Amino acid sequence: MSPAVDKPAADEPAVKECPTCKGTGEVPRPVRVGRKRRPVGEQNGLCLGCLGSGQAPTD
Repeated sequence: MSPAVDKPAADEPAVKECPTCKGTGEVPRPVRVGRKRRPVGEQNGLCLGCLGSGQAPTD
């Protein structure tokens, strides 16, 4: 007897990662301070393309 192997169902589509965030769900956003709005660093923000799920949106 052969051991049981879990195989994905044929009708399930493969999950594609979001092209904007590359599957992480976060994107870097620049942080600006001061009157002249100079950039001082970056912080993570929620990806608006997939809303943080990391999966490519379906149309």
